[in-house]
Amino acid sequence: MSLDSRVVEQSGNDVVPQPVDAVREDGREAARGTSPGAGAGAGPVRERRAAASGNGAKRRPTIRDVADVAGVSRGTVSRVINGGHWVSPDALAAVNEAIRTTGYAANQHARSLVTGRSNSIAFLLTEPQHLLFEDPNFSILLRGAAEELAKREMPLLLMVAGTPEERRRIGGYVAAGHVDGVLLISSHQGNPMLAELLKQKVPTVACGVPLGYEGRVGYVAADDRAGARTMTQHLLDSGRTRIATITGPLDTPGGTLRLDGYRDALGDRFDESLVAHGDYSRERGRLAMAELLERRPDLDAVFVASDLMAAGALVALQATGRSVPGDVAVGGFDDSGVAASLHPALTTMRQPFERISAEMVRLLLEVVEGQEPAAITLPTSLVVRDSA
Repeated sequence: MSLDSRVVEQSGNDVVPQPVDAVREDGREAARGTSPGAGAGAGPVRERRAAASGNGAKRRPTIRDVADVAGVSRGTVSRVINGGHWVSPDALAAVNEAIRTTGYAANQHARSLVTGRSNSIAFLLTEPQHLLFEDPNFSILLRGAAEELAKREMPLLLMVAGTPEERRRIGGYVAAGHVDGVLLISSHQGNPMLAELLKQKVPTVACGVPLGYEGRVGYVAADDRAGARTMTQHLLDSGRTRIATITGPLDTPGGTLRLDGYRDALGDRFDESLVAHGDYSRERGRLAMAELLERRPDLDAVFVASDLMAAGALVALQATGRSVPGDVAVGGFDDSGVAASLHPALTTMRQPFERISAEMVRLLLEVVEGQEPAAITLPTSLVVRDSA
């Protein structure tokens, strides 16, 4: 019997046959050789051990139970559990139905001993912890990744590494093999976390272009540059001529590429005095908008590189008596749920968050299986509401 089948067949409460004198019946230890069925093999021993719990607890279904219900061998059940290779369609259907009816669940610890894998994935956010709750984009990506992995019976572990101590602790945990791979969220250029993951050869896929590592790390990104170009052009088409922008952090792909798209659309009309920099937070959006109004009170539109910053920009505009969109048109980026709840409702660029999560999971599992990393860029779409 191979190691694989031995370990899997011992999952749940399936018990390795023991000497007869180790079996208890009705709470008493049986004498060697006097137990009913002695010498009859492992079957009777297994049944007595399972039934002798004494507390009425229901025994967990085992591979033997599944095999009995399906009418196949335990080896066939093991092959189905481990991927279904070399199993006929009829046997595969019978085993899957037996698993459903018995309620059998594989012993993941035993499987990990065989495969050398944890069967779990990390969702690693490299931002301060408070942003996990403040920025709705992160929770949408987290939910989407969890739903995709649930389809594969794989848990998702949430990790936040926004400080050097958190990076050290999480780096050691991941390098120890507690997860099979990492979904890296919001990585800044120069952040040592990505370098550490590569050094430890941890399969990793990034959300957004991993600046400086484009050829080494797989990623899934929205088309930030094209989306920003579309939004800026929409503001131009509405008759606005003095269009400002509030960028994201320039050490992130969203910060740099959305600024590039804004410049693409303006061409020779680009004016550095109409640019302010933010950090994707609501408060920084408010402060950057106030800065722009003080510097360029004649501006008549603003493209804000995230909906959360746009929410702050609206506060600053209202505080100075500007009407939106009458005096100043406002466009955002994300459409994560904040946009539709603002007053006025925010015109924005929609990122396909659900698909981003799904593609990240797919690409990461391919890397875990030994395939080369791949990159996918997904289109954004303009959502016109009341603000522009």
